[in-house]
Amino acid sequence: MWWKRKPEERAQWVLEPLVAVGPLRFGMSPGEVADALGGAIAYASQGLDKGFGWGSYADWGITAVYGEDSGLVGVAVDAMEGPPVSLQGIGLIARVPSAVDAELRDLARREGASVRVNRSGDPEIGAWGVSLGTEQEEGLSPEGYVERRDRAITRALLVSRELAEDPYGSDAVKLWRDVSTVRPNPGAWPVRSWQVRPEWAWVPLESIGPLRFGMGPQRVAAALGESPVSRGGRYPYGLPWEGPGEWILEEERFDRAGVTAHYWCIRGRLPILSAVTVHGRSGPQVQYAGIRLVGESVEAVDAALTRYLDDNGLVLAYSCGGDLGPHGLGMYVRATRTGDSMISEARFCSAGWDDHG
Repeated sequence: MWWKRKPEERAQWVLEPLVAVGPLRFGMSPGEVADALGGAIAYASQGLDKGFGWGSYADWGITAVYGEDSGLVGVAVDAMEGPPVSLQGIGLIARVPSAVDAELRDLARREGASVRVNRSGDPEIGAWGVSLGTEQEEGLSPEGYVERRDRAITRALLVSRELAEDPYGSDAVKLWRDVSTVRPNPGAWPVRSWQVRPEWAWVPLESIGPLRFGMGPQRVAAALGESPVSRGGRYPYGLPWEGPGEWILEEERFDRAGVTAHYWCIRGRLPILSAVTVHGRSGPQVQYAGIRLVGESVEAVDAALTRYLDDNGLVLAYSCGGDLGPHGLGMYVRATRTGDSMISEARFCSAGWDDHG
């Protein structure tokens, strides 16, 4: 865990573009990677030594990605736990995103390298095999508990030559983390002013604004007065108990309202509304016990929510993704990025909804 190792105690790695990251050289086998990491064991893995695969090394804060011949083709470095990696003196990990962006673009101009924007809205440089991303910074409270911060900090995926032109589009990386269904960000994070956001009422486990849990998709669209800008779902293959069948709707995004509708649906049943995410940058304002839940400082909302629950003898619950909420009410405070910062958003769920982030 990151709090057990101070930043200065982590190994300092240097990126040799398209060739090596610290002690790891592209083309290494899983066994050679483990040896280079001092005999490290992957705490989670898939397909190691079987062609395409990946292994995550918690003690190092990295994930190694392997190609079809089980040779190392990518190294994903975590923001909170990974080693500080530098490229020509530019630190790539656990820094303010805009600062890293500016420094990389300046270096690229001097060296004639092309910089593009990847799906997360961060810089990607094929000439160096670098694709940046971010995650939310965490810290320790005075009592020693892990708590969320309002800062976004950088992480990186560093790849070999064969993946450099489209790292997240490669089969090897998709096996580890498929971002094809994630809504792409063009590199801008506009935030709707609170003065123009409507105020929505929330009845725990029953409704949020004009949306009642149990509605079908057509009624959801009618209640919001708009059509979804995108829809997500899946085919039921891969789950033996379901068997083959028609496409299953899982979610719809409504940009004007600033919400995403999540549906519960199985083979042979119509989808019903079971959860609603109110977007932090654009969604309506919702309050709980006088606490504004949407578009606010994550640290401030977490602190106010925790204090209110403690003062009233109520229990704090966490979702699978680490989001906070009052136990039994089906509400979780989430976080979304606004450039270098994070702001709050919220998910409201029906009874029985198992929130997985």
